[in-house]
Amino acid sequence: MAMASLARRKAYFLTRNISNSPADALRFSLSLTRGFASSGSDENDVVIIGGGPGGYVAAIKAAQLGLKTTCIEKRGALGGTCLNVGCIPSKALLHSSHMYHEAKHVFAKHGVKVSSVEVDLPAMLAQKDTAVKNLTRGVESLFKKNKVNYVKGYGKFLSPNEVSVDTTDGENTVVKGKHIIVATGSDVKSLPGITIDEKKIVSSTGALCLTEIPKKLIVIGAGYIGLEMGSVWGRLGSEVTVVEFAADIVPAMDGEIRKQFQRSLEKQSMKFMLKTKVVGVDSSGDGVKLMVEPAEGGEQTTLEADIVLVSAGRTPFTSGLDLEKIGVETDKGGRILVNERFSTNVSGVYAIGDVIPGPMLAHKAEEDGVACVEFIAGKHGHVDYDKVPGVVYTHPEVASVGKTEEQLKKEGVSYNVGKFPFMANSRAKAIDTVEGMVKILADKETDKILGVHIMSPNAGELIHEAVLAINYDASSEDIARVCHAHPTMSEAIKEAAMATYDKPIHM
Repeated sequence: MAMASLARRKAYFLTRNISNSPADALRFSLSLTRGFASSGSDENDVVIIGGGPGGYVAAIKAAQLGLKTTCIEKRGALGGTCLNVGCIPSKALLHSSHMYHEAKHVFAKHGVKVSSVEVDLPAMLAQKDTAVKNLTRGVESLFKKNKVNYVKGYGKFLSPNEVSVDTTDGENTVVKGKHIIVATGSDVKSLPGITIDEKKIVSSTGALCLTEIPKKLIVIGAGYIGLEMGSVWGRLGSEVTVVEFAADIVPAMDGEIRKQFQRSLEKQSMKFMLKTKVVGVDSSGDGVKLMVEPAEGGEQTTLEADIVLVSAGRTPFTSGLDLEKIGVETDKGGRILVNERFSTNVSGVYAIGDVIPGPMLAHKAEEDGVACVEFIAGKHGHVDYDKVPGVVYTHPEVASVGKTEEQLKKEGVSYNVGKFPFMANSRAKAIDTVEGMVKILADKETDKILGVHIMSPNAGELIHEAVLAINYDASSEDIARVCHAHPTMSEAIKEAAMATYDKPIHM
């Protein structure tokens, strides 16, 4: 009877002469679900499980679109891994450790003499914690401003429109919603035979709060996180060795840029053992012994360290959600399968961010969140994963967007390459930070920009000119003919663009 009634109401609605506005579309969608009064699903328009970059941004956007919204977060502090134990605290320590390194090794060259420079690790960690605390409170204030209901606790599905929450104060409550978004992010990927105790064998979380600077630090994994955290402790005095199973660091990076990047890190005394497999670990003594061998097999050797950082990637965090209870489909890697509108195979249930396929990046999760609630509200959301920038926040930074040269070769695309070294950039020479380059890849026939790769200080800021250009299908000549202020690091992008379609001026 209920389904027949629903069908009649839908047919009646569609035959009436009404507006096709997003607001009408939303009211129609909600009117259908109200037919099942026993579910109580009309209490919230949108419920979001997870308060990280994807979840809290989705919650704020949903509220701004006029939807009654509740966000559930188990940590008791908003911002997810990124804000609490990831992007933000790591960037705080990267900046603080860089300041120490500059004071110790560079200031004198610029005529600034300091009699002695010491690391006050407790103060450094306190500054990091203050930054995190202020930002989490800031997100909570945004919830209040936008009238987002915030529930602190661990949520799991009872049904496609009901979430049971074990709250942080020991209670239990049920949150109901017409549309439920899973935004629970990701967790550290473990390695077989290695137990992370966050004391001697740490994840990125433990590496952010070491109480002493290790004399020897081994990093397992040469990806973004491993290199960043290795840089922090290397600048502060640790002897850092990076063990990587693959043949290259950051395998997804453009090959030419990667080689320059590795040489730069090696000049900073970071050691690399590539094509190397970890086969055992012994943490029973004062330090840690790591047994390794060549990836293809061979003689086993033992490495000793005070601390081992396991940084072998991340995995979707869906534990305890009871997705299987409501029939949500996942792939072999545990990622939730969604369509182009972020809908799962279960009506009314959506997923965004690290729990779905795509780059595991905070800013990608934010875009997912906005697009998802726009779809729910009857609007048009959009995220192009081929145009999401990536940044490694070491010094120098490496930032990229679009295709690498290796990808274009594999795809059989004819392209032009334009490069410009910061050695030839006026601002870089003036401030004595000449390491790095800009590399632009453009279609050989149309000159449309296909990829941009930058290695330099503040590359993460410079990359967004390229992101904008790629999103609007600009050509390298388009960038080259835009007036860039002088002297700036950004002029290197203009010169690289000139080199792509014609010739640069300053090289």
